[in-house]
Amino acid sequence: MTFSEFNINPTLIEKLDSLSIKEPTAVQAKAMPLITAGKNIMFQSETGTGKTFAYLLPLLTRLMATENPGKNVRLMIASPTYELASQIKGQIQAISGIKCALLIGGAPIARQIDMLKEKPEVVIGGPARLLELIHLKKLKADAIETLVLDEADRLLAKELRDDTEALLERLPVKVQLIGNSATVSDYTRTILQKARDGLSRGASEEDRIELLTLPMEDVLRKRITHWAIFAERRDKIDTLRKFINAVKPEKLLVFTGRNDQIDNITSKLQFKDIECASLSSRTDKKERKAAIDRFRSGKIKVLVTTDLTSRGLDIPGITHVVQMDLPEKEDFFIHRSGRTARAGKTGINCVIGDAFEMQNYAKLEKKLKIVVYPKMLYKGALVDPNDVME
Repeated sequence: MTFSEFNINPTLIEKLDSLSIKEPTAVQAKAMPLITAGKNIMFQSETGTGKTFAYLLPLLTRLMATENPGKNVRLMIASPTYELASQIKGQIQAISGIKCALLIGGAPIARQIDMLKEKPEVVIGGPARLLELIHLKKLKADAIETLVLDEADRLLAKELRDDTEALLERLPVKVQLIGNSATVSDYTRTILQKARDGLSRGASEEDRIELLTLPMEDVLRKRITHWAIFAERRDKIDTLRKFINAVKPEKLLVFTGRNDQIDNITSKLQFKDIECASLSSRTDKKERKAAIDRFRSGKIKVLVTTDLTSRGLDIPGITHVVQMDLPEKEDFFIHRSGRTARAGKTGINCVIGDAFEMQNYAKLEKKLKIVVYPKMLYKGALVDPNDVME
């Protein structure tokens, strides 16, 4: 298949070709015709399968095909994190000249109001800030044709649900609604089912949401190798340091579920001459952008973060993921792991855990039907424990 078979704008196809993207992925082939036809859909597909371009390509094609004399905002994309919103904007700019504005909380709202005066056709941001700008009458919602909920399960989770639902209520009844995620919880399915049945927005039969679930490509099992390294809690950072020196990863993303550990991990690695950067919810927006840019470009090989960046962030070339703890929710484990082995490549996911976490990892191994290989650090090398015993 080629993108031209899906009536994607030729200019977009040329840009994709320059990025070495030559044919649609499975999720793109399934979702693009439905989106082009104006259907309301929620599509679920694994991490690294091309979900963002699955909705961007037909929607940008539509924008490029029709005039916008009033220069109104026509496409709104809601995102749960600044990093994902910024990434989506970057992908739009990489393939088109369509004007877009990044509208996120924690940044000066005055500057964002100025950006809206420049008449963007696409706005991307968190639901709270988008809603705030609508309430202030700085962002006109009347002409919005499509709302995308990127990482819909996160946007409909408890902490963001009220803002997301309020945003939906402020948009035109006939707005095309598109959602996507790598995992869809039962709760999210319930919310979407209400929308599909026309209960949430008073929609008619033709406005109901179709649920599109792509067959598992088994990225988690087939393209990601899973390792486990035992370490007492007090020894975890030193174990991470030894892991980095032994493996010498090309690009490593380190996850911790604790905000208070970010600076501790980073400072101890830097003290041992391992250049790295960090991200957390407390990091200033400019610092967060600078850290990601340095990591993306390869200027630094190690980025330490919380689950802030596990959702949807697509940084090419991440060869290794290390989880310094085992998250309670399995979807967080899946999203963390999915930062590697993207776009058909392979990668390694390693959990550094204590005895309790190793027990839970063994349970997760059975539940997700993955194979976890025990590893240990011995004489500066990462080895199979059985080889040392022999």
